[in-house]
Amino acid sequence: VEAVHLIADGKAPRIPQPKEGATYEGIQKKEYAEISWDQPAAALHNWIRGHDKVPGAWATIDGQVVTFYGSSLLDASVPAGQELAIKGASRPGLVTKNGLVVFGNDGKMVLVRNLQFEDGKMIPASKYFSADETTTLELTEEEKKMAEDIR
Repeated sequence: VEAVHLIADGKAPRIPQPKEGATYEGIQKKEYAEISWDQPAAALHNWIRGHDKVPGAWATIDGQVVTFYGSSLLDASVPAGQELAIKGASRPGLVTKNGLVVFGNDGKMVLVRNLQFEDGKMIPASKYFSADETTTLELTEEEKKMAEDIR
């Protein structure tokens, strides 16, 4: 009761909480989620997965911010793929049929399955070099009539 009265009277002591030992992590910001490539593959994987989905770990590819999603450690021989230069990485990534393979400074590999561009478009990492290809949908006469009826 005494504590309630002190608060009501505006006389309760105000002791700031010390930051030491605090466990709360503030909201993660995108600018702090850039991937630092000078670390082992396990650390890269943990960084990407730790920022998956928000805010998303990112790197610069072809002058554009690209966000990485869905990583896993890859314990196999280096797969065949098309090289992809990534800013800050000591070794180019490889776009393979399973996704984008990136390398840690220990030579081990991480497989990234999805990439998201600045415009919000997300693609499977394996389709990076075919991302600009567009397909047109051609409707049959019956489908055209159905589309018109729906409109």
